[in-house]
Formats: sequence, C-alpha cells, structure tokens
Amino acid sequence: MGDYLVIKCGGSVLENLPKSFYTNLVELHQQGTCKPVIVHGGGPLISSLLTKLNIETTFVDGLRVTSKEVLDVVEMVLSGSVNKKIVENLQKAGGSAYGISGVDGGLIQAEPTDHTMKLGFVGDVIHVKTELIDQILGQNHIPVISPIGMDGSGQKYNINGDIAASAVAKALGAKLCFISDIPGIYVEENGVQTTIHELSKREAEDLIEQEVITGGMIPKVRAAIDGLTHNVQQVVILNGMETNSIHQYLAGNKIGTKMIADKEMHQHV
Repeated sequence: MGDYLVIKCGGSVLENLPKSFYTNLVELHQQGTCKPVIVHGGGPLISSLLTKLNIETTFVDGLRVTSKEVLDVVEMVLSGSVNKKIVENLQKAGGSAYGISGVDGGLIQAEPTDHTMKLGFVGDVIHVKTELIDQILGQNHIPVISPIGMDGSGQKYNINGDIAASAVAKALGAKLCFISDIPGIYVEENGVQTTIHELSKREAEDLIEQEVITGGMIPKVRAAIDGLTHNVQQVVILNGMETNSIHQYLAGNKIGTKMIADKEMHQHV
C-alpha cells in the first residue's frame, strides 16, 4: 500500500464533482497506489441553512465566526448530510467508505483558535488520533472525516476544513491535496490567467501580502504553508472537475499548483 494521501474537498466543489472523481479515488485505494483519507468542508450548505433559519453568519479572514447556534448547524450539516453524501458517492463508485466526525473517538482534539473568542467556537487542532484512521483503512474503508473537534472538557469546535486537512496530513506524514474547482493558484495579467505550477512558502506569503491570493484561498494556502513546516511531504491544489487529476498528480505530471518548502525550492534552482 502506498503513502497516505489526504484529500480535502471544499463544500463549494462537492456539489459539482463528477462521478469520475470518486471512481478515481476508489481505483487508487483498491490498487494500493495510496491510502486515501478524505477531509471535507461544507461552507455553502452551512450558509444556506443558516439563512433559512435566520441565523446571522460573518467571516474574519476566511473563517466563519461560530456562535453556539451556528455550531449546532455546522455540525448538523458537516457530520450529517455532507459526510454521508461523500460516503454514498464512494460506495456508488464501487468502493467502501467510513464516515466519521472529528468528535468520534476523540479523533480530532482541539482548542480555541482565538482565546479572545471573537471567532466564537472556532478551533485549532492540537492532536489527531491517527490509530483510528489506520483502523478504518485496515478494514479496507476510505475514511471520510468531518472537521468538528472537541477539547478535554467536551466543548466542540468548528475547524476550517483546510486547517483540519493539514493537521491530519501532518499527523500522518502524508501528501496533502486540496480539491478545488479552479486549476490551482493563478495570477492575472492583462486579462490573461496563468496557473502557477510551483510555489515556495515564501512566495505564497508574498502573494497573500500583495492580495493576489484572497478570500477563501487564504486559509487554504496558510494551511498548506503550515503543513509544509510540520511533516507534510507535499501540498498540491488540484481541479477536481478535471478527469484523472489525482492520477496525473501522483504520476508526476505538471498539474495544479504544487507548494513546496523553501529549502526544496533552492534545490530546484
């Protein structure tokens, strides 16, 4: 069995991913090419349910401010409908998947991101119980993880999916793959978009400062930078709408945006 591959699927992408995406993952798992572990978001579905329930929602630096009311909705959407939909899609593609929340079995242990609580119940990951992931893989299921964490007192936290995926990848020493609906990080000059195929941590930080990378891409890139600092082998942002994008990436083709540690970058020069 190959290396761990943590795959983060954002909520905005999940609705539109083609069947081939799930088929590809099942093939990789069954062939032993890699050990896939999915961590998912669910932002648009959470926002739409909050609107229906007349619960106000705001964002700071791409992170949702999470009150007790918001947290209940976040958990219901992520650990309920979204998680089970991914499990269903993988099983329809001929695989076997096992949905689990970060709360289950103490999988994701968390603490508040911001101790002033201006973000409410938003958490950072302090520990991932990797033996639970290994048990699920050992029974030949693809783990599908909902990013809700819990602290030692039983308080639950909403964890940004990108941050949760990075923490899981760090704990497993895995490659980390962010699935998006764009071909990676791109720059726009004179109306022409060019994908950046390789980016060092320092270059990524500069692009955030220059506001080339904005909005929801900021937590994604910051999570990638953090992962590269702590044990993550490699981070890539791929377009999940492209057939075989994960296969192509694992085969070493130039696809998406690969983020690498600064020291690796110097070796290429």
